[in-house]
Amino acid sequence: MRIVELILDETQEYSGIEAISVVENPAIEEDFVALKTQEVQLAEINKEKRILMGALLIPNKPIYRRNGEDDEYYIYFSRETVAKASQKYLMESKQNNSTLEHERELQGLSLVESWIVEDPKMDKSNLYNMEMPKGTWMGAVKVTNDDVWENYVKTGKVKGFSIEGYFADKAERPQDSIGMSQQEIDDMIVIEDLKELFEEYELETYNDYPEGAVNNAKRALEWVQKHGWGDCGEATGKNRANQLANREKISKSTIARMASFKRHQQHKDIPYSEGCGGLMWDAWGGDAGVNWAISKLKKLEEEQLKEPCWDGYEMIGWKTENGKKVPNCVPIK
Repeated sequence: MRIVELILDETQEYSGIEAISVVENPAIEEDFVALKTQEVQLAEINKEKRILMGALLIPNKPIYRRNGEDDEYYIYFSRETVAKASQKYLMESKQNNSTLEHERELQGLSLVESWIVEDPKMDKSNLYNMEMPKGTWMGAVKVTNDDVWENYVKTGKVKGFSIEGYFADKAERPQDSIGMSQQEIDDMIVIEDLKELFEEYELETYNDYPEGAVNNAKRALEWVQKHGWGDCGEATGKNRANQLANREKISKSTIARMASFKRHQQHKDIPYSEGCGGLMWDAWGGDAGVNWAISKLKKLEEEQLKEPCWDGYEMIGWKTENGKKVPNCVPIK
C-alpha cells in the first residue's frame, strides 16, 4: 500500500488548514481530554472551564485513506509541515473555524492555546497522561456552544480533533494552482457546453464538493434575501449560488467555471455591505468551492488522459493541434 507525504503547497493560496473538527473517530487516533476545575485548579473558579485539549496533528504518523473501492493508501505529515500548518492557521486568523464531524459548521468553538511539543518528557500534556512525540501540534479549544458541550462532549459522542484543509501530494506537486492556462479552461468550457447540447452524450455530474462550499453559498443567499443582489453578479453567479446551496449535481463545464473564478480572489475580502467581491466569491463557493473545483478539474483531466477517446473511438497515438499535443482518436473498425 502506497504512503503519500502531504505538504503545504506554498504556490497555492488556499493550502493549509481551514477548520478544526470535533469527531467521534479522529484519524490521528488520539482522544482529547475535557479540562475541568477538578483537574486543574485556577484560583477560585467553580464553573467548568469547557476546554478540550488534544493532538491536532502528529508528525510521521500514517493515516489510512481510501479513494473509491480499489485505491487504499496512507498519508503522513512531516514535522516541518505540521509546524508550518499550525503557524499558517493562526496567522490567517482561523482559530474560530470549527465543524462537527467535518459536516456541520459550528459556532462557539475557538482554539485558545496552540503549541508544538518540543520535549515529550517535559511537555505539559504529560499532566493529562498524554505522551505525544516531538513535533506534535497540540491545541486547547474553548467550547461556549452549549449544545456541543452537553450533547456531544459530555456524552462522549465526540472524542477527538480532526483537521480539515488542503495539502499537496509531495510526489505530484502541481506546477501552478490550477494546472491549466485560462485559455485552456475557456476552450474546455466551450467544448463541454457543446456536448451538453447533444442528447447522445450522457455527461457525468458531481456534487462531492465540500460542506464549506455549500455553507458559503448559503451565507451569500441569506444576505441576498435581506438586502438583495443590488448591482452584484450576473445570472450565472446567482444560479451557481443556488446550485451549491442545494448541493445540486454540476457538470464539468461548471466545475471549470468555478476553478476559473479564482482570478477574482483579490476581491474576496470585500465585506458584503461594501461591494460585490466577498458576496460573489461566496456565491461561487468561496475558498472551499474554488479550491475543490481546481483539484476536481485536475483529477478529471488526469482520468480523461487514461481514456482520452470518446465511445466508438480508439487512440492510435498523439498529434498536434494549434500547438497542443492531443490524442489522435479514430473510429473503431
